[in-house]
Amino acid sequence: MILIPILIFFFIYAFRQKRKAMALFGNLSLVQKLSPSVSRSRQIWKAILQVGVVVLLIFTIARPQWGENMPEEKREGRDIMIALDVSLSMTAEDIQPNRLEKAKHEISSFMDKLKGDRIGLIAFSGKAFVQCPLTLDYGAAKMFLDIMEPDIFPVPGTAVAEAISKAMTSFVEKERKNKVLILITDGEDHIGKPVEAAKEAAKEGVVIYCVGIGSLQGVPIPLYDTRGNRIGFKKDRNDEVVMTKLDEVTLEKIAMETGGKYYRASPGEVELDKILDYIDKIDKKVLDSRQFVRYEDQFRWPLLFAMLLLVAEILLPERKRVKKEWRGRFE
Repeated sequence: MILIPILIFFFIYAFRQKRKAMALFGNLSLVQKLSPSVSRSRQIWKAILQVGVVVLLIFTIARPQWGENMPEEKREGRDIMIALDVSLSMTAEDIQPNRLEKAKHEISSFMDKLKGDRIGLIAFSGKAFVQCPLTLDYGAAKMFLDIMEPDIFPVPGTAVAEAISKAMTSFVEKERKNKVLILITDGEDHIGKPVEAAKEAAKEGVVIYCVGIGSLQGVPIPLYDTRGNRIGFKKDRNDEVVMTKLDEVTLEKIAMETGGKYYRASPGEVELDKILDYIDKIDKKVLDSRQFVRYEDQFRWPLLFAMLLLVAEILLPERKRVKKEWRGRFE
């Protein structure tokens, strides 16, 4: 907009300089009579049109908007809860770098492939709690995922049954579909009855997909000090090294009870891709509906008027037609 006063000042200055030049050439009134075709008013109008073109082009670039409407935007998807085992047995290193870090990496990659589905996280060991409620903010969910470590629970164990029950209460109770629970664990539940919990989840319309992580052969559970140095392996009351292994039988039963699938974690992480393919076949529901004000661009109108003024300025000549030439005062 600062160009407008600069342009106006320029034209005023130019007209004054032209008038001074004419005055130096001779008597101003005489010079004007000697050049009757020159129209000062037309020159002023051409300058006004040029300024008008610049003003309208500035308004065009400013992108004026009006004529609001209020469309409704709907977001559709499914509700997916991921229950991650963070018990001490998940620190076993039969999968590099360990079971827990492998599981967290798979979950993060899984989130990157979601499109519009709500995601929630449940952490469990001897107890289970909702680490992240259902959300569309995948970035926030990943932040909660990063801090899921074995030391967040003071109670040891692997409460798979409680994790399933906690997931059931995290979904909308009235809905009996569009609910998915992905259970990632080594499957060793010595506390509750996970298969019975799966039966209750099936009644609520929850489909459970299980991902078993770990080896079928027993491996020791490493222990570390506060500096991250290994100090040995976990031992039982008889001072014998505790061995942890994947319990596939229990996980297969849990998945079967709810119409889901069981997969063992693989280096290629294809199991979560397969689960995502199954989830894509589930009907979507409306997760969010909102109305927002949207203004329509109207830049075409100032642009149109700018073009019209430009054409008018080009077609308007500076000189006018003279019917009779002035031959002097003695004629």
